Formats: sequence, structure tokens, C-alpha cells
Amino acid sequence: MDATKKPLRIPPDFTTYAERHNIFDLYKRLVERVIINKPDDPLDFLIEELKKDNDDVPGIIIHGPPGSGKRTIAKMVCDKLRSAHVTPQNLLEDDVSPIVARAKEYVARNAEIPTELWVELIQNRLKLFDAVKKGWVLEGFPQTREQARALQTIGVHPKHFVLLDCPDTVLIERQMGKRIDPVAGNVYHTTFDWPSNPDIASRLIEPSDNSEDAMVNRLVVYHRHVDGILECYRKVHKRINADQPKADVFAQAWSFLNSQTRTAAPHTPRIVLLGPTGSGKKTQAALLATKYHITSVSTGQLVKEAIVNESKIGEAIKPYVERDMMIPDNLIMSLLDDRLSQIDCVGRGWVLRGFPTTREQAENLTTAGYEPNRVFFLDVPNDSVIERLTLRSSDPVTGERYHELYNPPRTQEIKDRCEQSQKDSEEEVKKRLATYQAYSEEIAEFYENSQHINADQDPHTVFESVESMLVEPLPKRYSGGDQ
Repeated sequence: MDATKKPLRIPPDFTTYAERHNIFDLYKRLVERVIINKPDDPLDFLIEELKKDNDDVPGIIIHGPPGSGKRTIAKMVCDKLRSAHVTPQNLLEDDVSPIVARAKEYVARNAEIPTELWVELIQNRLKLFDAVKKGWVLEGFPQTREQARALQTIGVHPKHFVLLDCPDTVLIERQMGKRIDPVAGNVYHTTFDWPSNPDIASRLIEPSDNSEDAMVNRLVVYHRHVDGILECYRKVHKRINADQPKADVFAQAWSFLNSQTRTAAPHTPRIVLLGPTGSGKKTQAALLATKYHITSVSTGQLVKEAIVNESKIGEAIKPYVERDMMIPDNLIMSLLDDRLSQIDCVGRGWVLRGFPTTREQAENLTTAGYEPNRVFFLDVPNDSVIERLTLRSSDPVTGERYHELYNPPRTQEIKDRCEQSQKDSEEEVKKRLATYQAYSEEIAEFYENSQHINADQDPHTVFESVESMLVEPLPKRYSGGDQ
């Protein structure tokens, strides 16, 4: 088909549907699981995997040196997510499993449990209903690089690895005051976290290996292996300072757990830039289009082109432009539908500025299938906008633009002949600001995942903020146990 005769158009629903349902990520995960599990019948295996519907559950490892607060943070995370809490200790509590019986034989002989046996125990635990349906939090394991690699071999890889870091001197002090509730398994401290319930306080016991020498030996072993473990999880780990109140440690951990790692799945940018007049939308759109080779789309430019080309829509729009009237939404949507469905926009992505200006327009855009995956509000104070616009002028001879503060005319002759556009008068600027502010809040409500950026700074600094939010996945925002 010759695109010069009739522009190629692709239904916008294709990419929107694929991203909404994570089709590319789903395909990648299924292929990985087939390769890892090597089933005799791959098709039946894939059907069973699709039935599980558990790709979105948490998979978390809470790690750190002894005394860093792994148990406390892991329990807080599990309470929040209602996920399965897995520890080396509770893996050995099953009285009927023959695998557990084999592991206990090693414990009885005071020998180390082999890595293969640990991996089998964890694999069986993560197949249980609670871990499959609600996800899992693995505490204090793996303890060596060999164990980490063995977990990866069977396909157990966390989405988030939290490392609680703390100075050894603090850890030793903590360990000396550590007390354990033998009934609930909760950990307390004689100084920092003593239970308010007198019944709990009366039954607390001191750990058997609570001497300073034992603690130092455990720290030496931990430091020997931790770098190798982190190497296995370098793309999903975050180091958090555990030498602070547990509420602060949990807040930082929770923020990290709500983040998502960058995926290798294809991603077509569909960006909407919103902001008051003079906020720099045109500049940011140009920077995005240049760096990422996406199409910059402006409703103002589309209107001008339609009128110049004397198209049917252009002829319908022309009277409104000549009378300085608001162009009806259906005509603007026709222009956008025609432009955004062309192959360059669908294939490479687009950045739209100047639209939508009302919630109704935002709803129409989504209904038409052009649902943005990033919406940025460029926030600039009114005073800064007025300063930016009312002090600018242009040279009618050369067409060059100047600003009295940031780019003044180089000679008095140029300054004398510079002219200010009528739309840059203070009165007109305030009118446009009032119009934007009347609808911006309802547009932000419609686009729940929109991001606000301080645009009252250097354009390249603003672009760095926009870019960081564009290339990284949006936060997952777990909500108290509901996935």
C-alpha cells in the first residue's frame, strides 16, 4: 500500500490492549517458565500456568546481618500484604514431610543442611496455596551465593530484594538485648522495643547463642557471603539503613516494594503534556521527540495545517478560527483521530500537547482509543508564567524572539523595533491562566496516575524529571492486602 496516496492507519486499540493486559510481559514469563521447568507437554503446562492467574503477586526477600531487624520488617510487610512469611526456621516445622525429616537429621547431627535440600524445601513451600495466591516474603535466605544461584536455577527469583544494613557495633549492642517470645515467635529488645503486655514480657526468653563472641562470628560469616548474594540480585535489590526507628525502615522498604523494575517488553510512549500557558510544553515535547524519535503532536499545529490544506475538516474549522471562537470538540477529535492513527504515531509513539483542556475532552480521547500511558503536569506559579510571557517580544525584521530578563535585545535599535504579541499582554495571559486552572483539577482526577513536575526551572532539568518518569515503570501502589 502506498502511504503517499493514503496514509497508513493502525487501530489504536492494538498497543493499548497489549499494554493494559501486559501481553508482552506475560509471553516473556511463560517462555521463561517453560525453559526452567522443561515439561514433557509444554502446551498443557502453559495452560495450567495461565489458569493460575498469579503473575502479579509479591515475591520479596528480606535480608541483612543478624540483629538488623529482618524478622520485624518481614512481619510488618506480611501483615500489610497478607503474604506467606517463609523463614528457614518455619520451613523445618512440618512434622509429616519426609524432606523436612531429612533436614532435621542434619540439624540433629549439628551439620549444615545441603543447599539442594534447602532449595527443595523452599520450592515445595512456595507451591502452597497461600504463597501462590498472595505471594511470599522470604526472610534471611539465601545465606550464600551458592544458595542464591540454586534458587534462580529452579525459577525462584524475587521481584524485590531488601537488604537491611547496619554498623556491626550497633548490631552487637542490639543482640545483647534481644529477647524472643516462644509462643508467637516475635522479637523484642530490652531497651528499644519492650512489650507493653505484661503476659508477653513475663514469657520472653534470651536466645541461646546470645554471647558477643557468637555474634561476632556470625557477622564474619555474613560479610564473607553478602557481596556474592547481592551480585545475584543486583537489578532488584535496595540497601536500607536499619540504624533508625523501625517505622522509618519500614516506610523506606514499603516505598521500594511499591516500585517496579524496568521490563524488556516493548513500550510505545503515549504522552500527554499539560500545564498552564508558558510552562514549556512545546520545549519538552521537542526534546522528547528528538531523543526518543516519537511524534510531537500539537492541536494548534493540526488546526493550522487543516486550514492551509483546505481539507473538509479545515473548511469546517476555519469560521471558528476567523471569529476567534472555541473550536468544537468533535472537530478537534477528528483531527487527532486522523493524526494519531497514522503509522508513525502507532509504531513509534506520540507526545501530545495542548489537549485535553477539559475532563470531557480527556474522556473523549480515551473513548477513541488514545489512552496515554504517561501524563505530565508541568507546574509553574502564576507569577513566573506572567514574567515569562509578558516580558517577551519579537523582532519583526529577523523574526527572532527576545526576553527582557533572560535574552534581551543586543542593541538599542533592535529593542526599539521589537513588538509584543497581543496574546502576551498581562490581561490575556491571566485569562488563559484562569481557564487552565478552572479545569486542571478535574483532568488530574481523571488521569489518576498523572505525574506533577516542577517546571519553574531550567528546561533541561525539567526534561530530566520527565525522562526519569518516562523510562521507569509507574509505582505499583499495593494497598493493604488487596492485590
